Amino acid sequence: MLPVQSTLPFSDYSSLYDLLVPKTNLLRQINDLVDFSFIRKELLAKYCSDNGRTAECPVRMFKYLLLKIIYDLSDVDVVEHSLYDLSFKYFLGMVPEETSLINPSSLCKFRKLRLKDNDLMNLLIEKTVSLAVEKGIIKSRTIIVDSTHTGSRSNPYSSVDVLKLRSKQLRKVIYDFDDEVKESLPEKNEDNDLSHELKYTRDLVDAVSSNAVLSNVPKIKERLNMLKEVADDIEDHYTISKDTDARTGHKSEDDSFFGYKTHIAMSDERIITAAIVTSGEKGDGPQLEELVKQSRENGMEVETVVGDTAYSGKDNIILSQDEEKGFELVAQLHPVISHGFRKEEDKFEFNKDAGMFVCPAGHMAVRKACQGKKGQGVNRTMVYFFDVDKCRNCSRRKGCYKEGANSKSYSVQIKSEEHKRQESFQNTEEFKEKARVRYKIEAKNAELKNVLGYDRATSYGMDCMRMQGALTIFVANLKRILKLS
Repeated sequence: MLPVQSTLPFSDYSSLYDLLVPKTNLLRQINDLVDFSFIRKELLAKYCSDNGRTAECPVRMFKYLLLKIIYDLSDVDVVEHSLYDLSFKYFLGMVPEETSLINPSSLCKFRKLRLKDNDLMNLLIEKTVSLAVEKGIIKSRTIIVDSTHTGSRSNPYSSVDVLKLRSKQLRKVIYDFDDEVKESLPEKNEDNDLSHELKYTRDLVDAVSSNAVLSNVPKIKERLNMLKEVADDIEDHYTISKDTDARTGHKSEDDSFFGYKTHIAMSDERIITAAIVTSGEKGDGPQLEELVKQSRENGMEVETVVGDTAYSGKDNIILSQDEEKGFELVAQLHPVISHGFRKEEDKFEFNKDAGMFVCPAGHMAVRKACQGKKGQGVNRTMVYFFDVDKCRNCSRRKGCYKEGANSKSYSVQIKSEEHKRQESFQNTEEFKEKARVRYKIEAKNAELKNVLGYDRATSYGMDCMRMQGALTIFVANLKRILKLS
């Protein structure tokens, strides 16, 4: 049952907030900026209205999740910080002397039971865009589009590698505190057997936990809790070797990743106006129509779209010329994705970073060759060759690979006479001037990854990835709004 909505309880010590949590504090600024009551309204249907035990306040639970993103903390540590950090207490709507804390496991249940099946991404982006428009921050009618990749929680390290890394991080903070304690810790596991590494991890956790001095040092405690969380998660997924929703994508011809892509649209003022999370192998270009649509629905007026060559496909050029949905497309033409006429266009994705096509199973072509010569009146063809050994054993080979064939290729006809209007536009000074703002979205991607921890997924599965993306983008937009206000 949902508790009655209330304001900050009265306390004789509330004046401490004015003394010790200055107005320049980030959490205080966010709290003053956003009316979080919209969370309660959105989640009202997820709670029983007339019976059952009183639930934790959904607004407070949501704020706990924001604190995890802002400060990169585990469930256990974010709850513990709220016991003694006055800025946390103020943000969560607690009185200074309050000591009754939620159980950290409640955060996991809140994510799974209350936030699941909600379009959290669009809800939070729409809220921040409306705030930015209301404050007069968004004035441009230009969006910049790009994608950023996020590694799966299970890659690029194996379960053993993750445990070894977290154990190493724990030992480092212990040695920095007291190098002499090294002799009392269990001997490190030297092989790559998961069962052996799990046993060592448990022994290390027990040894540190039983030491009252070590286990109460804040930095050691944080690393200890992180190691426990990783060990529990790996044991829960002992038979699962990979994130089932993640896929292999390519950052270049020789550099790949296993995880997800977040396709982003951002205003010229660096406010994210739309985002779509997909598995890692998906191309950038096909997401453009939805990004423009979402940006407009979220309150952004879109007249110009700036992107790289991945967005200059034939479908996007046609879309940009539509009378109702159209916009000015500032994206360099790529001869393959823009001029190419190809079969099964919806199945084979072009990866502009690697300059290769990727098959429906996520395998990238290993080489390419151009057939035909210029000026002979016949359209030339670009042929992409795939690793036939992978094709023979592929689960999707039926209808794609002919049994017994010694090669598998995919061809694209190059039609150099198409898209002359777009080509003439990209040679103008106006195009070059508008294209110069594209660097801004690269900086935004770096902020999401390096500052807000979006370089790696914190959980398994597409739903969890979308939730992480929604919270991360919400925080990034709030920080930007505060900076420009």
